[in-house]
This record gives sequence, structure tokens and C-alpha cells, in this order.
Amino acid sequence: MKLAALLTSAGVNTAVCVVLFSLYSVLRKQPSFVNVYFGAKIAQVRARQQDAFRFDRFVPSPSWILKAWETSDEEICATGGLDAVVFVRMIVFSFRIFSIAAIVCNFLVLPLNYFGKEMQRHQIPAETLEVFTIVNVEEGSRWLWAHCFALYLISCCACFLLYLEYKSISRMRLAYFTSSVSNPSYFTVLVRAIPWSREESYSGTVTRFFTNFYASSYLSHQIVYRSGSVQKLVTDAGKMCKMLKLTPRELHCGSSSMRCGLCGTTASFTMLPMEAETDKGRSDFDGSDLRKKESAAALVFFRNRYAALVASQGLQSRNPMSWVTDLSPEPDDMYWSNICVPYRLLWIRKIAILVASMALVAFFIVPVSLTQGLVHLDKLQKTFPFLRGILQRKAMSQLATGYLPSVVLIIFMYMVPPIMLLFSTMEGSISRSDRKRSACIKVLCFFIWNVFFGNILSGSVIERFSKFFKDVKNLLATAVPSTATFFMTYVLTSGWASLSCELMQPFGLLCNLFYRFVLRNKDVSTYGTLTFPYHTEVPRILLFGLFGFVYSTLSPLILPFLLVYLSLAYLVYRNQILNVYVTKYQTGGTYWPIVHNTTIFSMVLMQIIAMAVFGLKKSTVASSFVIPLIILTLLFNEYCRQRFQPLFKHIPAQILIEMDRQDEQTGKMKEIHQKLTSAYTQFKSSSLTLGDPVPPNHNNCRLEDLEINPGKSPVHHPS
Repeated sequence: MKLAALLTSAGVNTAVCVVLFSLYSVLRKQPSFVNVYFGAKIAQVRARQQDAFRFDRFVPSPSWILKAWETSDEEICATGGLDAVVFVRMIVFSFRIFSIAAIVCNFLVLPLNYFGKEMQRHQIPAETLEVFTIVNVEEGSRWLWAHCFALYLISCCACFLLYLEYKSISRMRLAYFTSSVSNPSYFTVLVRAIPWSREESYSGTVTRFFTNFYASSYLSHQIVYRSGSVQKLVTDAGKMCKMLKLTPRELHCGSSSMRCGLCGTTASFTMLPMEAETDKGRSDFDGSDLRKKESAAALVFFRNRYAALVASQGLQSRNPMSWVTDLSPEPDDMYWSNICVPYRLLWIRKIAILVASMALVAFFIVPVSLTQGLVHLDKLQKTFPFLRGILQRKAMSQLATGYLPSVVLIIFMYMVPPIMLLFSTMEGSISRSDRKRSACIKVLCFFIWNVFFGNILSGSVIERFSKFFKDVKNLLATAVPSTATFFMTYVLTSGWASLSCELMQPFGLLCNLFYRFVLRNKDVSTYGTLTFPYHTEVPRILLFGLFGFVYSTLSPLILPFLLVYLSLAYLVYRNQILNVYVTKYQTGGTYWPIVHNTTIFSMVLMQIIAMAVFGLKKSTVASSFVIPLIILTLLFNEYCRQRFQPLFKHIPAQILIEMDRQDEQTGKMKEIHQKLTSAYTQFKSSSLTLGDPVPPNHNNCRLEDLEINPGKSPVHHPS
């Protein structure tokens, strides 16, 4: 690929970003789209729209950029929780380390790559991108020591910054524990695999067991009832039958007519009445059916936090497959349908999901090979001769090599996160946060293998299929630098353009237009809100971080494009956290170990590939000097694993005991006990999700009021 093709891709994506960013600054001022771009704020405040025409509403402005920049981390935490702060810190860490890498590599390594061989020079736009990579350095060149020095400098700076971030986020997590004084999950233990008995119900079995072995600390319990998809359909069918039995007058009083935008009639369909407040939290089963609907799971409440912690971490019986205990998730974080899954089937589900994930990875080899075929035009023309005439045109060749490969791959990749989220649901996660975090790990592994290794291996297979399994070292040393051009365009297309789409919220806009012009519904309170898609965005940024580490010394030209992406991501995601996404539950910053482990993996992979390249370039001394760096990096990771990672898996007993003593001294423990039984309600109306109505609020505000003090959003969900 020539530099002109890369500049073509950069120009196209820059134009797309400028147009969409400008369009966003206009659309966010329109009262019609307040639910799309300010969903997090209207979740608590009903917007009073003013449709009076004002000229400034149609003029692009950078005001949202300034507000996103000026917002502090404390305001981000108040709005989006600790997970949002961790996400922003991940972007900040990536920007810092790649800023250092860009300064070192573009001023030291890049000139050495360009002048590495004696060759005929062309004008800069006509040069191929390979002359800016380490491929252009002669074998045995002493200049490779500069690459080794840059490798050491980047690795040491990355480890230092990682340590500071891990330490800082660990402090935030400890503060998160101490601030969650009234969190009912600290008193609650989820018990699964309760033994079945003919003589008594599951409820009686739980009472007998815990009064016998935990008499001093056991408070009460709550049985979990089966609530799968089939049961939900049966319940909904029953509600519909009751609705059909209502008299026309009753139905008219509790419903509202809407005008259909397709047929144009004034009352083509009727909105069914919403669930009454007195019915919320009421069980869908009659008393006679409770015994039949009981599952082998229960929520057991203890008198203090420390007792619940001890019970959750201990082995309860001689059979490890019965009386399985875990500290319960928060009430809004419970995934009730998975709790009802028999515990003995979970290991089978996990194996099945592992096989399905591997099959999905194998399926995606086809689109990955297709994208690599677009990069290698000469091989594509040999395979498909009828394309030769089209691809010989200069504009088409630049577009095909610089833009289309990334677009094709991105289209296929949009299918992956929903599938992985479904897989994580089928695995049996007991909480929504665990499900999303599990999907995040699956998507990350998929991206690393299919986007990174898949493109590298497919590119090398095209060139030398017969030697594919013979020399892995030479494979990495030759294939990785040769695919640097593709990943540059991938950062441009998947990075810059995806941020524009994230800002525009096209799905929300389509839903808004459907509500307004098809359903003719202009009531903002019936629109829904979204939660932050950590399982999609965290893997994307970590994948770009992998590109940055691996190609920092091999092809430093990728770093400026990566820095532009991270700068835009910092502003866009902070704006979305403040204005768009609603926080319903938190994990307490548990995404950071994923970030840390992936960064260490990227660094070690960078060092191994650099060692292989140095060896291929016949610089054995430089290659040998990389080995101590790999060992030191792994030792640093082991220290962080011992020092910080336990805080992200368990709650320190010291903190819980201190909280228990403080509550007992102040007399709050009795009040907490009274609230425990009503904290976990299995059958209730789901809280704010896409498509669910937003609860009304007596406070009114204007669209202009939503843009004042963006960090002081009323949406604050304490744990």
C-alpha cells in the first residue's frame, strides 16, 4: 500500500468525523431528540420541551466538547459510577503511554526505518508504507539498537504508569466499599443447589440448615422462584386474558389512544394501561403454586456483614455440588432467570459455550481472509481476473486498499458483541454485571485472535502457505510488519468512524423517529434509556492498545492516528457517560484487572515479536537483550497480581467488620435488618431499559437546563 492510499483513508474518515460531529452538535439542541442525547438526565427529570424556533439551535457549536473536557473525575463517578471512572482512566493511560511512544519512535525509530537501505527515493505520497517500517532496515544494521532502546523505554514507562493506575484504582475501590454502608448485598448470601426433600419444601430445608449451623448470625431467607422465558410467556398470556375481559369503559379509562403514522387513523390501536404501583413487586404466582414454582436457590440474610462473608466463602457440606454459596449481587444487578438454572448443569453449559465460541472464531476466518485479499491487490487480481480492469484505476485501487478492507471487517465485527452477550447469558451468570464482564472478555479474546492474529496469519498464508507450520519465529517476524498498513487503516475506520456513530446514536435516532412519525407518540416519558456497553467499548480500546504496543517500534506511523483516536474517545465517551447512559448497577471497578492483564499481554507480545524481528535481521545481541525485558515484565505482573488483584475479587473483612461495629454503635443495624427483606424483589417491573417507560418526576426543566453543569447530573445510583 502506498502512502497516498493511507492518506485517502485518513481524508475520508476525517470528513466523516467532521460532518457527523457537526450534525451531532445541531441535533443535540433539538427538543425532539432530547431523549436520545440526554437520556441519563431525563431518567430522573422530565424535560419540558420548548418548540419555539431559535436560530442558534441549527448552528454547530463545540460547547459539548468544552463541557466534557471540564468535567472532573468526581463528577464522572457521581454520574456513571466507579466503572465509568475506570473506563476513562483506561483511555488516559493509553494516551499517556502512546504519547511517550510517539515522541520516541517517530523522532528516533522512524527516520532510521526510512533511511535503512540505499534505494531510489520517490516523493513522500508515492512511497510505499513498507519503507517506514522495520522491514526497510538492512540485516545486521547497528541501528537496530535504537529499536531495542525504544522497546526498553516504552516497556518501563508502561509498567510505571500501570502501577500508578492500579494503585489509584485500588484506593477508589476501597473507598467504594466504605461508602456502600447500606448495601444489602453485604448481608445477603446466594445459596444454590439446595438438596431436594420429599418431606419439606426448599424453604423449610433452608430454615432447618441455617438455624442449625448459623444460629447466631442467621436472620431470614427468601426462596427464588422459577422465572424463565416460558414462565414469562405464561404470565404475559394471563395478563392479556385479564385485559380482554375488561369492559370497554374500564379499558378506556386506563388506556390512551394513539394515532398510527402508517394508516393515518386517529385511533387505530390502543395503548394498554401501565402496571399499577400497588401491583409492582407482587408475585405472579398464587399461594397454592408457590411450592411448585420453588427453585433450588435462595437468598439468605445474615445479621451482620462479616457473617455473610464467612458463609459465602466457606464449603457448606461434604458434597461440593450442594449448598453452594456466593455473596449475593446487588438487587438491581440480579439476573433472576439464571439463578434458577440447576447448578449441576452449569459446567455443561460452560463447555458448550466454549465449543460455540470456538466455532464462531472459525467461522470468522472467512471475512478476515476476504479483507486481507483486498489489501493484497496483486493476489486478488490473479484469483479474480475479471477485477483487473477495475482495480487498475488509481482511485479505485487507493479506495480498495486504504478503506474497503477495514469497512468489510467492521461490518462483520458488529455481529460479535451481541452473540457473545448471549453466550455469557447462557453460561449462567448470576448477575448482569458478571454477564457483561464475561462478554467483555469473550469479545476481547475474539478481537485479539480474529482481528490481530487472524489478519497476520491469513496474510502470511497468502504469501507462503507451504511454510506456515514450519517456522513460527520467521512467520511472526515477517508477517507482523507486513500487516502494519492494514491496522493503520483499521484504526482510522473502526476507530474514528465508530466514535462518530457512538456520538450520533443512530439506533436511538431511528427509535425516536419511529415513535414520533409512525406511532405519533411525542411523550418523552415513554421512551427508554441505555446502559453503557462496556462489553463492546472496553475490548475495542484494548485492541487498539495492542496495535499501538506491537507496532510502536516496528511501524511508528500508526501512533499519530492512534493518539487522535484516543483524544476523540476521551471527549466522546465522557460526554456519553454524562448525558446518554444510565447507571443501574456497578461492578466496583472490576474491569481494571482486564485492562491490566491485556496490557501486560500486549507488552509481552510486543517484546517477543521484536525479539523475533531482531533475530531475523541477524542482530543476535539485540535479540538476546530482549529476554531480560520479558522476564522483568512477567515479574512485574506477578507482583501486581499478588498486591492488587485480590482487592478486585473479594471484599476485605477488615472493612466489613468496621462497618458492622459502626452500625451497632449508632443503632442503625436494626433499621438495616428491616429493609433487607424488601430489598430483593424478584417479580417487579424492570427498571430503566430500552423500550421501558421513564418514571415521571414532579420536577420540570428545559432543554437548556440539561446542558448546565453536566457533571452535576441528578442521576446517582448509590450502591
